[in-house]
Amino acid sequence: MIRHVLAGAFLAVLATLTVLLSGVLGAEVQGVALLGAALGGALGLVPDRSPGQRAGAFVVGFVAAWIGYLLRALALPDAPSGRAVAVLVVLLVCLAVGAGTRGRLPLWATLLGAAAMAGSYEAPYAADPSGFATTSPVFATAVLLTAGAGFLATALLGPAVQLDREAERQGTPGHADLARDPRHARPATATPEA
Repeated sequence: MIRHVLAGAFLAVLATLTVLLSGVLGAEVQGVALLGAALGGALGLVPDRSPGQRAGAFVVGFVAAWIGYLLRALALPDAPSGRAVAVLVVLLVCLAVGAGTRGRLPLWATLLGAAAMAGSYEAPYAADPSGFATTSPVFATAVLLTAGAGFLATALLGPAVQLDREAERQGTPGHADLARDPRHARPATATPEA
């Protein structure tokens, strides 16, 4: 449990520093710091597939959502029907990547990536659809920066979380509990008497 607390504290400090440094990083970072840190933290904590596979799937979903906004800006009507088509395309791309890689790039991680882009950019896009070319890179960079910080803060905990959950399912102490429990201590080696 100590590792979880340390990772959570590290994540909180990184997100706070990101907001405090928004003068250097860009004012947009303030508005997406919690979103990015939370999504990146979740991406790091879920012990499904390797960190590289999770990060790759996240990026694929993120790019799919960015392409959805590109479609909206260039070809789709600014109406519910246009937004619906864009959502459909993004979700089908996420599904196709998950199925096409046979889960090596997990669907849940592509959906987190799509959520990161949509959560950070929907309001700015709705305010100025014609500014897509200039505003989307700014907001994409801001949320990727904060998501990356969240991922780095928690990615090393994935295996520990998985071990703890397996121990819970089996009704046995978790790996951290085993180390502290004197019943599981290594027996002392006998020394020959002289």
